[in-house]
Amino acid sequence: MNSVWQRNIIRGLFIIALQLLLLKRIDITFGDFNYIHFTIYSIIIVLLPYQMNRTGIVVIGFLLGIIVDIFYDSLGVHAAATTLIAYARYFILNLISPTEGYNKGGLTANNYGLPWFLTYLSIMVLLHLVTLYSIEAFSFVYLKEIILRSVFSFIASLFFITIGTLIFNPKY
Repeated sequence: MNSVWQRNIIRGLFIIALQLLLLKRIDITFGDFNYIHFTIYSIIIVLLPYQMNRTGIVVIGFLLGIIVDIFYDSLGVHAAATTLIAYARYFILNLISPTEGYNKGGLTANNYGLPWFLTYLSIMVLLHLVTLYSIEAFSFVYLKEIILRSVFSFIASLFFITIGTLIFNPKY
């Protein structure tokens, strides 16, 4: 098996385990303020190689979302959000393409620089969270809750993912 695939599979299993076994249980509440949730599993889609087949990425996104849905007892909410970012990934990457283009390396801060990576990561995580909480609430009545959960979960998740990425420094 190719080392790039091995790294992505091992990293993906570690992130899923971290999300489902540890971060699911963390509940940060300050009175009625319960808007901070760590949602880091979308980084699996973000870090997949650029040259990977688009259909394969969407299938991986769907399967990843279904696995998370099983553990969160949600009915396809995570699958829908993860499938959407897997589909939108190609368009987002074309939108923020570096001037020298994409090489065969992974889409990491190590290969393209921290500013580019944070831009890419921010767009993907925010799209994922807004979709996730919009489908979960499924009503404009809860627009305030959708926005607050999206913003505060985005800040918490982006901080956690960035620190993890800088510590583990994935090269592929």
